[in-house]
Amino acid sequence: MSETASAAGKARSARSAPGGPDANRWKALVFIALAQLMVVLDATIVNIALPSAQQDLGISDGNRQWVVTAYALAFGGLLLFGGRIADLWGRKRAFVLGLGGFALASALGGAATNEAMMFGARALQGVFGALLAPAALSLLAVMFTDGKERAKAFGIYGAIAGGGGAVGLILGGFLTEYLDWRWTFFVNIPFAVVAAAGAYFVIREPAGGRNRSPLDVPGVLLSTVGLVALVYGFTRAESEGWSDSLTVGMFVASAVLLAAFVAVEAKVKAPLLPLRVVTERNRGGVYLSLGLAIIAMFGLFLFLTYYLQVVKGYSPVKTGFAFLPMIAGMITGSTQIGTRLMTRVAPRLLMGPGFLVAALGMLFLTQLEIDTSYAAVLLPGMLLLGLGMGTAFMPAMSLATLGVEPRDSGVASAMVNTSQQVGGAIGTALLNTIAASATTSYVTDHIGGATSRSQQQLVQLQGQVQGYTSAIWFAVGILVAAAAIALTLINAGRPGGTAVAGSADETVGDEMAVPVAMH
Repeated sequence: MSETASAAGKARSARSAPGGPDANRWKALVFIALAQLMVVLDATIVNIALPSAQQDLGISDGNRQWVVTAYALAFGGLLLFGGRIADLWGRKRAFVLGLGGFALASALGGAATNEAMMFGARALQGVFGALLAPAALSLLAVMFTDGKERAKAFGIYGAIAGGGGAVGLILGGFLTEYLDWRWTFFVNIPFAVVAAAGAYFVIREPAGGRNRSPLDVPGVLLSTVGLVALVYGFTRAESEGWSDSLTVGMFVASAVLLAAFVAVEAKVKAPLLPLRVVTERNRGGVYLSLGLAIIAMFGLFLFLTYYLQVVKGYSPVKTGFAFLPMIAGMITGSTQIGTRLMTRVAPRLLMGPGFLVAALGMLFLTQLEIDTSYAAVLLPGMLLLGLGMGTAFMPAMSLATLGVEPRDSGVASAMVNTSQQVGGAIGTALLNTIAASATTSYVTDHIGGATSRSQQQLVQLQGQVQGYTSAIWFAVGILVAAAAIALTLINAGRPGGTAVAGSADETVGDEMAVPVAMH
């Protein structure tokens, strides 16, 4: 009897030991994944509802962009601060608080009666999203330390991070078409409540992982204002042009502020972003290649949505379903290919080929014309794109936090989200500008030969498609560049099945070439 009690006691202590795996980690993954899905959904679900919301609230065409921009500025600008707060307060506390705030901001957006209330709600969503997103990823990083388990957990997380945006298009279409645009906000509330309740009762954060150093206030101010200026510069370039004086001023201000931020971080005792997090070549390679891939992908979401609705005449719901092959490809690439191969091959051998397969999918989509067959071009293109991105995302998400000291995991996670957010802003603005320029050029060259109104409308549509394909060609090049960076910069070996995250003094797995972050 005493031997049985002793064995039970040992099992309990093993489960609760700071270095041991958490017995509830798989349950925790469900709630972390649910929260991540909510944040990613929100990036696209509102886009579908925007025309209806604009009409209801009397938002002008000039101010319409602020429904998207207010969220992007707050989220992108505060991510590093949010990651540091998660390290300081504890990731579980930051996660639950982020969920609660996001739900309240969503309720405010759904109840909006004018444009000011809507813009304020979107900015608040961005603030709490910036706290929630790095806390979610860093919780995964510190809870899943076994190589094979980590591969499965990040496979699920990567599939949601990649495919959630497309799911948002389907859900947004249904809610807008059959209920009301306000439900694209209200739908976040049950997500947040379930995830917060589950996290509160299930997640037990490993002990000893907090970073209790004093907050780096100059770093917070410089990084926040610098990132806001950068995101706003790209957003403004999309609507006002690249030569606009305020756009140029934003880029110059951003460069100065971010350069000052790096200088400050190199000197202060407790930096907001320890430079050891980004200067390690594997993590640096992940942040750079992932940011480039997101540039290509965000632009494509936008073009395909317009192509399907404006050129092909699809309804919002039908448009959402048209994206399903991409989601299926992402889930397959992330949970089947990536997870199965991650412990067998080096991460660069998944990321590099993954981005190249995605580029091949993009190549299919450069063949778009007004009467293009969905089955012949769009279906294989989206399948390959999803498959490639899913395969590449999963090891990227895992490698971005691998070997990081627990006290830095929130900030390392925030850098993943920052590269994605800034990449999304750049992608939308840059590729939109290329598309608009190509469309204008095509219409100018061909409109003279169109004599009737129907012929002029046809030239306009052909011009739009020409713009989309020109921008997609550019996106193909960006994905090839992302593959080249992944293959050359990332030199980590395969993780193996041993523990891969822990204190700075732990070994990072026998076959893992990622050096442990240096002090």
